[in-house]
Amino acid sequence: ADAQLQEIVRKMRERATAYKEKLKDPVLSSPEGSPTKEEAEAKPEEDHYCDMLCCKFKKPPLKEYMTYLKLPDSIDSYTDRRYVAWLMLVTVAYNWNCWFIPLRCVFPYQTPSNTIYWFIIDIICDICYLCDLLIFQPRVQFLRGGDIISDKVEMKKFYHSTVKFRLDLISVLPFDVLYFFFGFNPAFRVNKMLKHNTFFEFNDRLEAILDKAYIYRVIRTTGYLLFILHINACLYYWASDYEGLGSTRWVYDGQGNMYLRCYYWAVRTLITIGGLPEPQTLFEIVFQLLNFFLGVFVFSSLIGQMRDVIGAATAGQNYYRSCMDNTVSYMNTYSIPKLVQNRVRTWYEYTWDSQGMLDESELLEQMPTKMQLAIAIDVNFAIVNKVDLFKGCDTQMIYDMLLRLKSIVYLPGDFVCKKGEIGREMYIIKQGEVQVLGGPDGTKVLVTLRAGAVFGEISLLAAGGGNRRTANVVAHGFANLFILDKKTLNEILVHYPDSEKLLMKKAKVLLKEKGKPPPGPPVQQPRGLASLFGQKQETPKLFKAMFGAKGKGGLAKLLQLKREQDIQVIIWLKSFLSKENISKQKPSRKERIKETLKDTKSI
Repeated sequence: ADAQLQEIVRKMRERATAYKEKLKDPVLSSPEGSPTKEEAEAKPEEDHYCDMLCCKFKKPPLKEYMTYLKLPDSIDSYTDRRYVAWLMLVTVAYNWNCWFIPLRCVFPYQTPSNTIYWFIIDIICDICYLCDLLIFQPRVQFLRGGDIISDKVEMKKFYHSTVKFRLDLISVLPFDVLYFFFGFNPAFRVNKMLKHNTFFEFNDRLEAILDKAYIYRVIRTTGYLLFILHINACLYYWASDYEGLGSTRWVYDGQGNMYLRCYYWAVRTLITIGGLPEPQTLFEIVFQLLNFFLGVFVFSSLIGQMRDVIGAATAGQNYYRSCMDNTVSYMNTYSIPKLVQNRVRTWYEYTWDSQGMLDESELLEQMPTKMQLAIAIDVNFAIVNKVDLFKGCDTQMIYDMLLRLKSIVYLPGDFVCKKGEIGREMYIIKQGEVQVLGGPDGTKVLVTLRAGAVFGEISLLAAGGGNRRTANVVAHGFANLFILDKKTLNEILVHYPDSEKLLMKKAKVLLKEKGKPPPGPPVQQPRGLASLFGQKQETPKLFKAMFGAKGKGGLAKLLQLKREQDIQVIIWLKSFLSKENISKQKPSRKERIKETLKDTKSI
């Protein structure tokens, strides 16, 4: 940055020099460079238009699209949204294979007439798998000993050494060539279901960027249940086909929509609802027993997982209810008046609705100081930076102050501060309004302060620290205020002396504007007729010494003080006019110095 600034200053000086020369000699040309021949002949950039039917509309050039779509040399999987979008595309292809390969293997939905459509979609899914294997995954950054590795060779080597690469490689193996020998059988594509790592990675990245991730977790858990029921329906149709459709009362009879009928059977069996025909043969009995055992295990696991997801989603709400119930129970135990109880409930409800939590500091304390500072800057720096009191102060001091600010919510009608009380803190309005009251009865609204305003700074900067409030300040509605106390500010200013001097100067100006004496010892005002005359000047020390005693004693004391001052002057002269100093002087000055020393001896 310094080098760039120096280069800019150098160019500016050269330009200024050229203009000065032009002022001296108007014949000189302008210091601005003349356009070259190529620039003169260059045509202005043409707009890109597209003709469609009878309309002509403007479209951005292809270069802009290519610049945006160009893949970076390395991909940060935690922050790059384009990588998350790509994982979503691969996940769609993976789910297609997981859902439709078992369906096509069992149900007769794949026929020679529609084989070409199934084959085209399979090719598209394989292309997604291949691009992920060759283009995206080798570019993903990784951590090694706490360092982020973004080197191409290292990233590719790391990916090739993982189990994920082996599974991805197996999933793209073209077993589809066996179609030419054994016919078009979807069972040859079972290896496509091994790309499950990408599916779980997509879930983790998507949850990290969603505002309400618990909604997606509920949807995902429901999808797991539906997929298991889908597999069970496929197995039931396979078992029915193995036994013979309609051969017994237990198997599928071949009537109606085959998939819906089998899915209905799978739901009632896996969730153990019952009410289905009893199995007849040994195969049917074994199949049904395994189905019941699997259903109990799967259903209980999914119910437990769903309970955990919903419990995590409502943990904050439960904590809020628990705190509120405990507070209400405490107030009832000590017979707190109903008016106070209603205000406490109102504070709980407003604080929770506006912030989503009761205390912000509990959340921030879990993070490192640097992250706390980053969040505090983004949330509160714009408000504090508008305060005139802190303009010109060190930016780092303001950052330290942001970490110490305490947020407090006041209800409508609450007194923020009262007239006459000792002030030890200042207030910054974050949200809402407060009213400054005054007048004979203390109910007249003098001024209304809104977000970004500051009050109480006199108490913060007063030297004594016990300055009394001069007016009542009441919250007009729900007001969210920042509080900074004097002790905290002094702890911060210890490390920023320049900012402390600036604040002290502003304190004197503010105290002067408020009509109060600047920080210092109190001065007693004259009373009675003495107030008509100006304040007398301070008596010189010599006269104080003389009039401090009476008669000859006072005069003797005055002469004693004069003699002490003369002796101090002589001692200083002797130290200055020492032999070493005299030897350094010229001969003419040596004589004068010696005469001066003779005169001082008599004194």
